[in-house]
Amino acid sequence: MDVVLTQSLGWIATGVFVSSYFYKRPALLRAMQMCGAALWIFYGFMIHATPVIAANALVFAAAAWTTLVHRRECASRYGMLAAGGRQR
Repeated sequence: MDVVLTQSLGWIATGVFVSSYFYKRPALLRAMQMCGAALWIFYGFMIHATPVIAANALVFAAAAWTTLVHRRECASRYGMLAAGGRQR
């Protein structure tokens, strides 16, 4: 692949990930971390770097997991059933 394209993707991934820390809402922070991690995973495949892929797969999974847990907690807090989203 083109070196400029590969390096550009790495810098974009860095920018997206770093920018996630400036979001005040935790859900947006996690969403941006997931986007940044996905970009880093793609970058890792481009440069054939298994450690980059693995580390960012873990970051993506952690952000996704905490997002799902938070959504379930919010749904139960507001009287929503997890299965159908109907109110009690």
